[in-house]
Amino acid sequence: QVQLVESGGGLVQAGGSLRLSCAASGRTFSSYNMGWFRQAPGKEHEFVAAINRSGGTTHYTDSLKGRFTISRDNAKNTVYLQMNSLKPEDTAVYYCAARQGFYYSDYGRPTAYPYWGQGTQVTVSS
Repeated sequence: QVQLVESGGGLVQAGGSLRLSCAASGRTFSSYNMGWFRQAPGKEHEFVAAINRSGGTTHYTDSLKGRFTISRDNAKNTVYLQMNSLKPEDTAVYYCAARQGFYYSDYGRPTAYPYWGQGTQVTVSS
């Protein structure tokens, strides 16, 4: 089992940048495929990005391509989400999630991930 702790959220003006981090416990981080999701008030979890175990494959929700970048450092047991050109509509709680096994095509489905962090708030002011 893996435990996940997000950090790096905060308040930023529109057009600014933030880098979120998700630190994982344990020695088997490289066996987990990772995802970032976000949840705005009153809305369901929305897929943001996913990355496979080696970091060689990534996917993004179409609306965020070009602004957000997911990466990972398996030596540091950490996955990152670089967010640029932030907009007020990016305001949400951002969660990282983990699952083992193959990098299946359902990487964007929240229920595919059994392990979740507690979330970090990102607020973008206009």
